[in-house]
Amino acid sequence: MQREPSAFLEDIIVACDAIAADIEGVDVDSYTSNRMLRSAVEREFMIIGEAISNLAVLAPDLFTRITQGRTIVDFRNQLAHGYMTVNDRLVWGYAVREAPQLREECARLLAGRGGGAD
Repeated sequence: MQREPSAFLEDIIVACDAIAADIEGVDVDSYTSNRMLRSAVEREFMIIGEAISNLAVLAPDLFTRITQGRTIVDFRNQLAHGYMTVNDRLVWGYAVREAPQLREECARLLAGRGGGAD
């Protein structure tokens, strides 16, 4: 059974919220020195990238409205397949700056489709 595009938007929002919760009260040095925390954040980014990749196929109109959608999918692919080249400080920057913006963007898109995310 095929999922609705709104479900993928919800997945992105939940993953962004998980990233925010994971890094709350953490600084970059604590992040880079904590393998479990890095793994958790990277996993959420992989979920985000996979959800956006699904939107590219199922709802191209939504995909094109996600800022940096293609870049996010490429980042997911690097995390999954190029793990040895992942820059922890770059991931940290995405977690701090990009994930909150993406969350808000997807919440607006979801609200526009009649869904609801706070």
